[in-house]
Amino acid sequence: MIMLSLTPERQTLIRDRLARDGRVLASDLAREFGVSEDTIRRDLRELASSGLCRRVYGGALPPAPGLVSLSRRREESSDRKRTLAQALAERIGEMMPANATLFIDAGSTNILVAEALRDDLPLTVVTHAPAIACALDGKPLIDVVLLGGRVNRHAGACLGARSQGEAETMRPDLLVLGICGVDAEIGITAQDYDDAAFKRAIAARAGAVVAAVVNEKLASVAPFPVLDTGQLDTLVIEHDAPEAALGPMEAAGLRLLRARPPLAERGPAAKSARKAS
Repeated sequence: MIMLSLTPERQTLIRDRLARDGRVLASDLAREFGVSEDTIRRDLRELASSGLCRRVYGGALPPAPGLVSLSRRREESSDRKRTLAQALAERIGEMMPANATLFIDAGSTNILVAEALRDDLPLTVVTHAPAIACALDGKPLIDVVLLGGRVNRHAGACLGARSQGEAETMRPDLLVLGICGVDAEIGITAQDYDDAAFKRAIAARAGAVVAAVVNEKLASVAPFPVLDTGQLDTLVIEHDAPEAALGPMEAAGLRLLRARPPLAERGPAAKSARKAS
């Protein structure tokens, strides 16, 4: 047991535990630090008010990445997202019969999924994200349906009554869901209320749901619930996704698919192949 009476020291260690383990429990921290659970709960409230964690029953989780514009998200971790997108596009090719209907939800990784779809796969792709519709240009066998309404610049998609009403008439065979945070117990969450409502509406009507997620969003939680983790068919994860976050998801029955490392991390042979191309 570590006797910690100073609030800054405790809160620094709590943040370290969150980064290491992906979750903390107030009861465990109270025993470890030699303080009351009320003291730990107060620490967690203060950390949550500063955006450094998100309170859940009995403890806390890391916060999901905050709301930023789509253009900025497209610039972040682009190589890592591209490998995730390629792996998910390959999975879609395995799952989708010819002339099926695919819905692609908004998201910077999902734009790359659209780009990575096979050119020879005849599909109808529905989306409410203009950037995803544009990414499918040049794929002559794919018919694109773009839902309308007012564009939310954080989501990069049409959200609100019109687009959600149109989505509620759809029955896609497969949904590629955009994810803000995912935790085995809490489930899939979103940063925006309207975005979460749209995701729930289309997921409820999809034959199956797949997604891809960067490491930062694993074992993290955003404010608005979308789905239970078990409602996903497949979650594509990075090649170095932390095992601590994956074990509970596998125990919940979720199918995990690891993407290959980004080309820059695949060793000398991959680098030589890239130079030759």
